[in-house]
Order: sequence, then structure tokens, then C-alpha cells
Amino acid sequence: MGTHGGVPARQPSYEGVWRFTAAAVDVSVPQARHAVRDLLVRQGVPVHEEIMDGLLLIVSELVTNAVRHAALLSPEIAVEVAIGPEWVRVSVEDNHPYRPKALEADWGQTGGRGLLLVREIAQEAGGACDVEHTASGGKIIWAALPLGPL
Repeated sequence: MGTHGGVPARQPSYEGVWRFTAAAVDVSVPQARHAVRDLLVRQGVPVHEEIMDGLLLIVSELVTNAVRHAALLSPEIAVEVAIGPEWVRVSVEDNHPYRPKALEADWGQTGGRGLLLVREIAQEAGGACDVEHTASGGKIIWAALPLGPL
């Protein structure tokens, strides 16, 4: 925690970590997106409109990927939102061991570009994204964005 004039600086009241679980089914995609948006609004997070739009698209893509590709081994997924003083991080965790890579896609395909889109949104906003293994053998895919535009 920083100081301001010798007095410890207060943590913004919107900071924190929230986690919820959902069934790995199609209806969870809009539910997760709305839950994240409602959380940010309820907490009074000063997120720029363009960042909010990108963040919600990322949530939709990550939950969609978990529903489409991990549901067989992971009937439940977890969505986590972590908010710091200048950034917001969303992650989706499932129990499927496959670690996808955001590769250049064949633009002739009708799908398969979700993680590439997530990576582009994060990088354009000045944020980052990655995929990590969990101790239980699953994975967490996350993206962190600044609260305001660069």
C-alpha cells in the first residue's frame, strides 16, 4: 500500500476478487457476461466504455471455448474477476487438460479464432492474456486489461 503525505493511501473500494461457477452449457455464456458487467457496475469500477466492451467480449469468448471444448471433462467452469486499482482481470477455469494456443487461424474457417481475438483485444488495450495449468490438471485462461484507454 502506498502513502500520501505520510498517511497510508486507501485502497479503492472497488478492488477485490470475485469468483462464480456455472454449468458448461450454452446459456452460461450470456449469464457470465451479464454477471461480470453487473459486478463491475455494482462495485463502481471506473472502467472506460471501450475497455468494458472488450472485456465482455473476452468473457464471452472464454466461456464459449470452455463450453464447446471442455464440457465433456469439465461439466462446471469457474469465472473469476480480479480488480486492482488500475486494471481488471477475468479468467475462466475448466478441468480439461488441453492447453490451447492462440495461433494464426485459417481465415476460411468459420470458427477457431476465439483465443486469437482475445489476445488481440488484450494487446490493443495495453493488457495481456495467457493460459496456465492448474494443480488439478485443468487450465485457466485469463486476460487483464487496464481500466482506461492507453
